Order: sequence, then C-alpha cells, then structure tokens
Amino acid sequence: MPTFPGNTGDVVTSAMWNGLPAFTVQTAKTADYTAASGDEYQQLVQINKATAIAFKLPTDATYNFAVGTVITVLNIGAGTCTISAVTPGTTTVLSAGGTAASPTLAQYKSAACIKTAANAWYVVGAVA
Repeated sequence: MPTFPGNTGDVVTSAMWNGLPAFTVQTAKTADYTAASGDEYQQLVQINKATAIAFKLPTDATYNFAVGTVITVLNIGAGTCTISAVTPGTTTVLSAGGTAASPTLAQYKSAACIKTAANAWYVVGAVA
C-alpha cells in the first residue's frame, strides 16, 4: 500500500499519488464477522453469503479503533448484510437506514463505517 513521504522535503511520485485511493480487497467473509485490526482505511471488507449475514462493530474495550477510522464494507452475496454493534448498549451505530442502529446492505451495495467518538459509529452509503 502506498504511503505519504515520511520526511519533510520528500517528493510524492506519480506512482505513490495514483496508488493512494486503491483498496486492498480482502477475502470475502462467508459467516458473521466482527471488525478487527487491519480492516480499516484502504481495506475493502467483502461479505458474501446467500442468506442473511451480520457485520459487527466492536466496543472500544474489545478493539479501540482510532476516532476517524473508516471501514468500508461491500456485500457481494445474495443475503442481506446487517451492520450493527456487538454490544448495542455500549457502542452506538447510527445511519439513515430503516433501523438506524442496524442498517442493511443488499447485494452489490456498500457502506462506510466511520468512527466519530468513543464507541460511536456512523454508517453511510447504500444502506436500507
């Protein structure tokens, strides 16, 4: 994955610049999955199941993603993917979905899960 120069005065090359928006596509998850270290930023978490499946956001006590973290989820399976908190009383998930705390993704839809504060996430994208 390309990175920005680490020292003052370093020059960003075109290869570095062009690679910045690229995703690393993870192996598709075929069972319920809880976000973990390494899922953030330029990673694409694929979900692929023919029936309903869950993508869970952990509490800070389990794994404390930094505020500003973005996790991108893409549902490639026929089953509906529900995004929610592992512990709803501790972790808040909000979205424009029909159920704000548990937005869903249909097949070929994606969403970004954005951490805005301790144990607080917003889910934006093609949610229902």
